[in-house]
Amino acid sequence: MDILKKPVVTEKMNRITEKQPRYGFIVDKRSNKLEIKKAVEAMYGVTVESVNTMIYRGKSKSRGTKTGFVSGQRPNTKKAIVTLKKGEMIDFFSNI
Repeated sequence: MDILKKPVVTEKMNRITEKQPRYGFIVDKRSNKLEIKKAVEAMYGVTVESVNTMIYRGKSKSRGTKTGFVSGQRPNTKKAIVTLKKGEMIDFFSNI
C-alpha cells in the first residue's frame, strides 16, 4: 500500500508552511496517523511531531451533452497535515 500519494502544494498550504513547519499530503484513505508518520519520516528524513487527518467527500458533477444529461462524482480523498520538529523542513522542489 502506497501511503503518501502526493504533496499538497497550494497557496493556502504555502502560507501555513511559512508560519510553522506544517506540510500537507494526499494520503491513502485506509492509512492511519502512525502509518503516515512513519512514511513521511522514511521518505524525507525528518522528525514528525504530529499528524492531523481529514476526509473530503467527492463533489457531484453534472453537465449537459448532445446525448443528454451526464452526472458523476469525484472520488473521496484523505488529506494529512504533518507538523515537523522545530527547525526542520521539506523541500518538494529540490529534485526537479
